[in-house]
Amino acid sequence: MRKQERYSIAMLATLIELQRLKRLERTGWTLRGLPNGTESVAAHSFGVCVTAMLLADEVNARGLEVNCERVLRMALLHDWAETRVGDMPRTASSYFGAEARRSAEQLAFADIVTGTGSSEADYKEIFADYEERRSLEARLVKAADVVDLLVQAYALERSGASGLDEFWEVIDNAEFQLPPIANEVVNEVFQLLLAARDKID
Repeated sequence: MRKQERYSIAMLATLIELQRLKRLERTGWTLRGLPNGTESVAAHSFGVCVTAMLLADEVNARGLEVNCERVLRMALLHDWAETRVGDMPRTASSYFGAEARRSAEQLAFADIVTGTGSSEADYKEIFADYEERRSLEARLVKAADVVDLLVQAYALERSGASGLDEFWEVIDNAEFQLPPIANEVVNEVFQLLLAARDKID
């Protein structure tokens, strides 16, 4: 079998596996009594991508250089490991430890991208960067992950959901170690979200 054929087979296997994210429920909503179908991991990943792009563009416009392609790649793949380990709620980490969870996700991600050709090492490096928050791009994507969570919580509360106050507490402890310009942009979005939430009847 030719090298290109092997790559095509591995790429197709990865694409088929990632389809699971379209049906994988975000457990945080399910555990709070919201119905199945509230949000899939793939829907969340889309939200993170859009949010990360908008944040990166605004940060760039204010004079701080951000690699937007890297931001988008990172946002797209940051939850791929969940095809194998599931969407573990935060409470799960308190039972078997955050390090065990991180290790499982790293192994799962590596398995998913194994055989995907010349980009395999790049995918692994981008994922590791996100997990370790080494770069500005990684920290900005993490901020986008939290912003998307709160946008979803806001949308659910506007539709009548209750009991989601704990999700909003993340703002009080949000520390992404962003440089001042990026931190200013993210905090502005948080304040606008809080103001919009206050207006919900």
